[in-house]
Amino acid sequence: MNKKTISLIFSIAALISFFFCFMAGIWILSKVGFDRANDLLSTAIGLYFIGKAFFVGPTLYISSKLFEK
Repeated sequence: MNKKTISLIFSIAALISFFFCFMAGIWILSKVGFDRANDLLSTAIGLYFIGKAFFVGPTLYISSKLFEK
């Protein structure tokens, strides 16, 4: 496979990982009820997954663009 194809696959993987991490965080927070006092640990885990989505997705995307060069 050429570099363009591999870069495209990595870009798609970055979008998928962002989507799944973000949706997992939203799902966890919706199960808690968006209430911090109810279950602090579940709220923290939900916020962690949302933050992870904003770190992992762009990092993988930038890596795929750097691989292309």
